[in-house]
Amino acid sequence: MKKEHRTNRRYSAEFKIRAILDMRTNHLGYNETVYKYWDVKNSVEAHNNLKTLKLWERIYLEEGEKGFMEEKRGRAKGGKKGRPPKVPLPPDVERDLIEENQQLRMEIEYIKKLSALVLANERARKNKQK
Repeated sequence: MKKEHRTNRRYSAEFKIRAILDMRTNHLGYNETVYKYWDVKNSVEAHNNLKTLKLWERIYLEEGEKGFMEEKRGRAKGGKKGRPPKVPLPPDVERDLIEENQQLRMEIEYIKKLSALVLANERARKNKQK
């Protein structure tokens, strides 16, 4: 049995954006979107297209529509490869975010306790009036 040689397809940025926006606005699942936009003949093709769709969604969420407009294959000028790496947060910014998160958690706990106390006082007042 001869194995069929398949070349990689290139999809336009408009097609990618249309598929992702349709999936997100109509609350379609990955499989539903794959079967809607691709002529799938077997489960292997469906799985490959599903991985492609997930990759497109990640690019869309991280970079927006402009992420599809830039060519990211091959070797870039200046010896850089692929997408630029994510910039790590400086330690002081990370520390500030952790402190702010702890402060907000404390405020939420305080509000919960205060609302429970107010509710208990209102219930006690209603019971005295009866």
